[in-house]
Amino acid sequence: MGGDLTMYVPGDPLPGYLAMPDQPGPWAGVVVLHEAFGLNDDIRRITDRVAQMGYLAVAPDLLANGRIRCLARLFGDVQRGGGESVDRVETVVEWLTDRADCTGKVGMIGFCIGGSVAFLLGCKPVVDVVAPNYAKTPSVDRLARSCPVVASYGGRDRIFGKEAAKASAGLAAAGVEHDVRLYPGAGHSFMNQSGDHRVLMALSRPLMSGGFRRDDAEDAWLRIEAFFSRFLR
Repeated sequence: MGGDLTMYVPGDPLPGYLAMPDQPGPWAGVVVLHEAFGLNDDIRRITDRVAQMGYLAVAPDLLANGRIRCLARLFGDVQRGGGESVDRVETVVEWLTDRADCTGKVGMIGFCIGGSVAFLLGCKPVVDVVAPNYAKTPSVDRLARSCPVVASYGGRDRIFGKEAAKASAGLAAAGVEHDVRLYPGAGHSFMNQSGDHRVLMALSRPLMSGGFRRDDAEDAWLRIEAFFSRFLR
């Protein structure tokens, strides 16, 4: 359904993966942001799934200029609440909305570090709806400017699971429409499937209890699809 491409955005050319729906366009767009493993087959699969939902979906490779250097910048920018890597993703949104086959409405979905970046961009806001999964919650003052949010967390994830209550409370206080759910039996990355993921999750199991959980993942996808349909159609 999709294929690799290079996006010519401000700065260095940015590799990515683009998937289109089967039905005629134009379509609303969705930017898919990967975990710390970069643009792998799992993220391509997820991008195809988003396209099957009826969206023009693109996944940029945010680690294309060197995994360690780019990861360090990503994590640092998330902690600071913005920076070069976050700005880079914003150029991807602009690239998508500039396409003739995009309606101009754009959502964003991200996982772990990608979810944290998505959450930040949802608070600028530069997108119409955002789906951060097992992500860090932006500060309260940023949440007050957020677009609608549908977020998912694993209850056995001792690092990010606590972010569910923080996100829900902050969004509710700000009056932002949201659907935040904690899945008690799930750990970190319960929506992702990749070989790299399984190795790392095995090493970090005491803290994150990571691993794909099909039933919880499918429930999260149903919520995302319903939420996106409300704000992107």
